[in-house]
Amino acid sequence: MPTKRILAAAALAGALLTSLPLFAEPLTATPATTPSSSSVAPNLMGQLAVFSPAAMLAQSAAPAQSATKAAADKSAGWGDDDDADSADMPNAGVAGNAVVALANDTSDLRKTLISLAMQLRDIRYVRGGRDPSTGFDCSGFVRYVFAHAVGLELPTNSASQFLAGLKVNRSEMKPGDLVFFRTAGKRGQGRISHVGIYIANGQFIHSPSRGKTVRVDSLDESYWAQRFAGAKRPGALARS
Repeated sequence: MPTKRILAAAALAGALLTSLPLFAEPLTATPATTPSSSSVAPNLMGQLAVFSPAAMLAQSAAPAQSATKAAADKSAGWGDDDDADSADMPNAGVAGNAVVALANDTSDLRKTLISLAMQLRDIRYVRGGRDPSTGFDCSGFVRYVFAHAVGLELPTNSASQFLAGLKVNRSEMKPGDLVFFRTAGKRGQGRISHVGIYIANGQFIHSPSRGKTVRVDSLDESYWAQRFAGAKRPGALARS
């Protein structure tokens, strides 16, 4: 009896060994129909290209488009302001600690406007520029501040801004009034070509010229005093 059991077990084992390749073959064929991890990873990363450092750097390189943007703005009426004469202009603006605090009776509207303008100091000058990401020219800086601080849309260049608003005597200027200059042509005799925002105590903030940044200067400096053309009060500030 034990002998029969041993023979039966041996026969069963032999049958299993004979049929093993039949089970093994489908298992070896499976990888051919399933993408490998090495092929899945590149496809997945391709779909997630937005997380690629190169893509992120490309998206953050807005200043590199400033030349093209300036050309487009020029055709739309932007960038008509001339650079101030860098040869005669003072190299440094008024020191930060020389900027006096606004008077206590200054309206909240004017305080908001000056506060935003001061936050934009040190942004570079770009002809036709009208946004902090690319830089400002003089009228672009003024227009940006008024649009984002008090919701007022000003004309697109200094000459047209000079034609808008109420005329203000120099002795009656208030924070937020616009100050204009004739920096083109003969000294003080050319067209309106530069604009800034009056702060207080004879000081104003503006985007001066190529190679410089938004800064505070004094109307009493000889360059600006000789080219000062007047001040205007935009409509939004006329009652404040």
